[in-house]
Amino acid sequence: MEAVSERIRIRIDRKEFPALGKREANLVLQDLDVAVAPRSFVVLTGPSGCGKSTLLNIVAGLDRDFEGAIELGPAARRTAFIFQTPRLLPWRTVEENIVLSLPEGDPRLANIPGLIERVGLTEARAAYPERLSLGMQRRVALVRGFVQEPDLLLMDEPFVSLDDPTAQELRQILIDLWHRVRATVLFVTHDRTEAVTLGTRILRLARGSATLAEDVEIRLTREERADRGAVRREVERVFGAA
Repeated sequence: MEAVSERIRIRIDRKEFPALGKREANLVLQDLDVAVAPRSFVVLTGPSGCGKSTLLNIVAGLDRDFEGAIELGPAARRTAFIFQTPRLLPWRTVEENIVLSLPEGDPRLANIPGLIERVGLTEARAAYPERLSLGMQRRVALVRGFVQEPDLLLMDEPFVSLDDPTAQELRQILIDLWHRVRATVLFVTHDRTEAVTLGTRILRLARGSATLAEDVEIRLTREERADRGAVRREVERVFGAA
């Protein structure tokens, strides 16, 4: 069992967006205290506006205007963030966009061809983003995140708005990459099926209460995560029948 000191601790006593013009102050998160085990895949879910992305931005250090503390320690020496939009430079090819995520001469650069092949982009490695579908662009973003071999990987709805077959394929690719690198993952989604397919643990935030509503362990094996029937049954166990 890992030492407690190796865990990531997220403590948010209060996060509020201040009043602006006619808009009233908005209490987004409060009284949230969560310990995240190394190499776990934790999914943050809940309705739109419940604070999922805000929590992720706080962990990433992009939002420091809150009361509380984020303790990353040795479990997150190297952090990568994959956003909703792939954020590729249009004047760079697929491979060049990935290379830019690492310093010149970094030994991890040697892993790029293999990762590009794993996500099915070998024939598109010299293509520019405008020639790629959204699904292909998100594959590039996956490679760019995992090639850094992060200790902590933050993902904010990276598969939103994709058609179901493409999203399902990318989820399985993500599972495979995660088993290879074994980063600690914090993954935001509003999709219950996606949450169960990917997560080892689900943290459900509730809009209105501004705090954690539920903390559930997912019991699926790696093989069961590719089985739609097994996933559907686990969704019903965790979230209840539709």
